[in-house]
Amino acid sequence: MGKVVLVTGVARQLGGRFVRRIRREPDVDRVIGVDAVAPEHHLGGAEFLRADIRHPAIARVLAETGVDTVVHMDINGTPLGKRGGRTSVKETNVIGTMQLLGACQKAPNVERVVIKSSTSVYGSAPRDPAVFTETTTPKSLPSGGFAKDIVEVEGYVRGFARRRPDVAVCILRFANILGPCADSPLAEYFSLPVLPTVLGYDPRLQFVHEDDALDVLRIAAAAPRRGTLNSGTFNIAGDGVLLLSQTSRRLGRPTLPLFLPTVTWAGTALRSVGITDFSPEQIRLLTHGRVVETTQMRETLGFHPKYTTAEAFAEFARSRGPGLLPPESLARTVDRLAGVLTARRTPAQ
Repeated sequence: MGKVVLVTGVARQLGGRFVRRIRREPDVDRVIGVDAVAPEHHLGGAEFLRADIRHPAIARVLAETGVDTVVHMDINGTPLGKRGGRTSVKETNVIGTMQLLGACQKAPNVERVVIKSSTSVYGSAPRDPAVFTETTTPKSLPSGGFAKDIVEVEGYVRGFARRRPDVAVCILRFANILGPCADSPLAEYFSLPVLPTVLGYDPRLQFVHEDDALDVLRIAAAAPRRGTLNSGTFNIAGDGVLLLSQTSRRLGRPTLPLFLPTVTWAGTALRSVGITDFSPEQIRLLTHGRVVETTQMRETLGFHPKYTTAEAFAEFARSRGPGLLPPESLARTVDRLAGVLTARRTPAQ
């Protein structure tokens, strides 16, 4: 018998793609997709069980199917489509994770648990270090939203790891995942015709291509390759960083610099009319940015992304079509302005 893998959150595009991907692995005998709603996409021959991980019934699913590997992907910042709101998302993230881990604790067959986490666990604050490592303690813990959910989720995971030391636990802290199928709040922000920004700030951002996200999830769910270890906590991000100003030029979308209180008001307005989930934590990210160290991802986990941060963003930008301004013309204009400013600042020889 090969491995029996249970994947949560398969109604979302990324979860569905991962199920189809791991279904093709030669050492996997059975893949079971779980979600509270039926997926609109096919699962490549994997089984689907309609189950809400917030309910204790998830323990029966693990017991009856003999699952040995659990990949928990049902941790998200926004509801699926128009279903539910922030309360239901938080319940799924926190209560759902707690119930799932409780079920894993009682299931003797479970040998490996993989958690799709986020670099949002570090928050975004003005006194943050230039680069976060997996052991860096944030200067200020997130006070609400998805970032706080992640902090609570990882707390439950660490408790589970102490109670079941025989289970290999892998936490993958993803930077913002982008690509042609991206449906995150940040992807919605970058799809706006004009990008509201905070006056006086140009944050550094990191991205992960969705194909790389699938690859690293597959590595984490499999037996470790020789010379690697796929249990522990790992930052996952593409090489390099992009400034917010660079992303706007590459999209061909103009920015609208506003004072921070105005951006907060604009975010509330956009969220209330359902255009985008411009949450306070996203505003903090677009003010202070966030960059993580990925040495452990390469040297311990043995994962090397195919896409850099810039390449992942380029793939996303191509999928969104042209903006209001041609990117090439916008870049040339910015370069000319920078040249003029530099010449004025340089003293005459």
